[in-house]
Amino acid sequence: MKAIILAAGIGNRLGDYAANQPKSLLEFAGKSLLQRHIEILHANNIEEITIITGYKSELIMAHLQDVAMLINYIYNDRYTEGSIISLGCAHEIMRNAPAFILMDADVLHDQAMIRCLVNTNIANCLLLDRDFISGDEPVKICVDKNGRINEFRKQVAETIDYALQGESVGFFKFSKPIGAALLERINDYLAQGANNTPYEEAIRDLLLAYPDQFGYEDVTGIPWIEIDFPWDIERAQNEIISALSPVTYKSIQT
Repeated sequence: MKAIILAAGIGNRLGDYAANQPKSLLEFAGKSLLQRHIEILHANNIEEITIITGYKSELIMAHLQDVAMLINYIYNDRYTEGSIISLGCAHEIMRNAPAFILMDADVLHDQAMIRCLVNTNIANCLLLDRDFISGDEPVKICVDKNGRINEFRKQVAETIDYALQGESVGFFKFSKPIGAALLERINDYLAQGANNTPYEEAIRDLLLAYPDQFGYEDVTGIPWIEIDFPWDIERAQNEIISALSPVTYKSIQT
């Protein structure tokens, strides 16, 4: 299985806390977010990683130059526009990989997240955390009474009837057919000039069009945090990092 890591963004909302570098290079307990991603992916038998870079991509490549694992870099020179452009840069993987994992780079997480995606029987899987603070920022996953995902968005309309709601971790597993359909949907958005569209909207379109093709794993209780604001860094340092389990390297059947 392959993995795509989206690491092109600037991270403006961190201000000076970003230290003029990609936020995926922020370190917690001596390891950057990207180092942690790669270590966990390697431990879970992911054979190839593609990192979509943009802002100060040279720092990312220099930071990972000694990593003993196959890493491909794709530079998105339009990284100031929407994340949908960054995901579209991985078109060869979406079109050809039998299955792949998609990850946001700005997440500090326990290895159980990736282990869950690798081992799930759900071909197209989202990770859902029921323990979240609602508001405008979290990307929400809504599940109806039949267990189908019926909404995937930051703003959920009052008309949506759901039995369960949680926050998306920002990690996904997709099959080859859905990967190809996702690429087609991305190209549709770009052809329309909707460059500032979040990539989640393209996923949402497929979720609503083919609900039987998707499912979710409930990862409530597994420690993680998305790093968007200065207070996220503080919480990561004070609460999350100490709750993470050591990365273990053992054979995992996929």
